[in-house]
Amino acid sequence: MDAATLRDRASDLPREPGVYQFLADDRTLYVGKAVDLRSRVRSYADPRSARIRRMVDRAADLDVAVTDTETQALLLEANLIKRHQPRYNVRLKDDKSYPLVQLTDHEFPRIEVTRDPGEEATVYGPFTSKGEVETVVKALRETFGVRGCSDHKFANRERPCLDFEVGLCTAPCTGEIDEPGYLADVESVKRFFSGETGVLADPLRTEMETASEAQNFERAANLRDRLEVVTSFHGGGGEAVSSRGHERSVDVLGVAIEGEDATVARLHAEGGQLVERERHPVTAPDDPDEDTDHDEHEPVAAVLAAFLVQYYAERSLPDAVLLPEHHGDDEVAAWLDAEGVAVRVPGAGREAKLVDLALKNARRHVGRRDESGALAAELGLDSVSRIEGFDVSHAQGTAVVGSDVTFVDGQPEKADYRRKKLSEENDDYANMHDLLHWRASRAVEGRDDRPDPDLLLIDGGEGQLGAALDALADVGWDVPAVALAKQEELVITPDRTYDWPSDAPHLHLLQRVRDESHRFAVQYHQTLRDSVETALDGVPGVGPETRKRLLRRFGSVENTRSASLSELRSVDGVGAQTAESIRTHLGGR
Repeated sequence: MDAATLRDRASDLPREPGVYQFLADDRTLYVGKAVDLRSRVRSYADPRSARIRRMVDRAADLDVAVTDTETQALLLEANLIKRHQPRYNVRLKDDKSYPLVQLTDHEFPRIEVTRDPGEEATVYGPFTSKGEVETVVKALRETFGVRGCSDHKFANRERPCLDFEVGLCTAPCTGEIDEPGYLADVESVKRFFSGETGVLADPLRTEMETASEAQNFERAANLRDRLEVVTSFHGGGGEAVSSRGHERSVDVLGVAIEGEDATVARLHAEGGQLVERERHPVTAPDDPDEDTDHDEHEPVAAVLAAFLVQYYAERSLPDAVLLPEHHGDDEVAAWLDAEGVAVRVPGAGREAKLVDLALKNARRHVGRRDESGALAAELGLDSVSRIEGFDVSHAQGTAVVGSDVTFVDGQPEKADYRRKKLSEENDDYANMHDLLHWRASRAVEGRDDRPDPDLLLIDGGEGQLGAALDALADVGWDVPAVALAKQEELVITPDRTYDWPSDAPHLHLLQRVRDESHRFAVQYHQTLRDSVETALDGVPGVGPETRKRLLRRFGSVENTRSASLSELRSVDGVGAQTAESIRTHLGGR
């Protein structure tokens, strides 16, 4: 958008508070707030920084929304930034990068840890430690028996599954518990997440004491560790935090910036006790946000101003906020003052030490290598936050299976793993085509409840990638795909091949996804191969365990049939008589 066009557009705007958006190709480039929309937008015709000039040049359209007050404009700006994640704004990254716990809205609700909750589910979080959340959810399931299975597994069962046998579920699927009893247990889970720690801690403590009295010390120690996680989950203590008079809740913020990546560490205190620590990734443009009054030497202030509004717009405000330096935004200051929040920049004493602690937490996080960002830059993609990896496993065309694993922000998202039994065909390219056709069809037809990934990773070389791309084209699913060949660790794209250094962090990310997809496929293949009926089932002297050992040793019944007597006898549990029996019944040579 040129300067003349922008001035003409600005002349038609009202002199009222509001929010404006610069747009290009239906994407939001920048969101800003204004006390006077006409004056603010007109100022972009002569931008003060190269970054903002580039943004204006890229913009093809302008959208505005008038608000009644400046505070409304402040909060609307924060919501629009969080929704659209415009690249030219300082922005707090989406809470979905943190784990949540959801109770689904089914007749018999399911509990699970997720990053993408259902619209109708009851959701708790976000939480900063996935490990602690998983420990708590397992303890809740063991105590209250709430199911964690998929709808497919839950439906049409005739007998309880293994979760019932090991005490993780009360099996409402087969009527082992009635609906009122089950919903009462679900209500206990809700009470725990609402802050009633004793709902879970008390039965755990009782069970731990019982195990200790029975001298089952290993079980008692396990319960003790679990109890410690549970009791600290809602804040079980910590360092003392001084507060002033009526200030019961205090937040302490620290900021660290490295290039366009920043981290805000938040410490939270309740009643004088430090009960929560968390870190939030923030995208911080190299140049400061022109829509604030900060100069080019105040990037920390710009990050603080953006974080304060975006984080607290949808959360309860504390009584006080301690900052490492002044945020410098008059409108943010007016909003916090109107909400009764005290904002301080302590220079010495206990509060200053807490700010130093928050700064250390932020610096420890921001120094980590951004594997996803590096991978996106190398491949020329906007983002590769969500990657799905695919592999196929079989034994000469038998027990053919495919795996589909998901990584989010470089970490495995096991709730989103899927697997598929494929038709038996000894053709790796055809099998990969069928696997990707299945995934793409489910996505296009809306039968897959997962978000579309940013990147598909195929375990294999150019042939497997070609088969995958053909499947995507057949269905019309437009998602980038690359392959990672095992031997030389070459990254193959539709346009070129990359030979990245072995220590490149973005290569390590792809290797982790590839290795996990391979592991998951092989695991399913072995399970399927070991569970099917084969010609070995009728051989005298060959029981289930011997059959498994034979199939693992030779890969298939056909290979077992071709094995020599000495090769058969090399399998544990197969003696001379059993080897002869196998040869006779299978008709071996």
